[in-house]
Amino acid sequence: MPDIRPVSDLRNNFAEISRTVHETAEPVFLTKNGYGDMVVMSMEAYEQKMFESEVYLKLKEAELEAKTTDKRYSHKEVFDELRAKLSDRMESDNV
Repeated sequence: MPDIRPVSDLRNNFAEISRTVHETAEPVFLTKNGYGDMVVMSMEAYEQKMFESEVYLKLKEAELEAKTTDKRYSHKEVFDELRAKLSDRMESDNV
């Protein structure tokens, strides 16, 4: 069940809202004049949502590419490419 509160609770009960979003990793929905106005969530929950969104988009791209081409990659090809990219990134970070 979503936690829905009036926006005035953000000012009056900030510590409680902060504790709630950190303990539950769920957002708190704030209303203004009875209508949805904003969402408050912890940084960790936000970063997780962004990561999941990025992964979802990458999977959709891969799915589309798989439908539009006959090219397939072996397990070895995929992981060799990933290792090479990680190695390049680590080298550039250490420079």
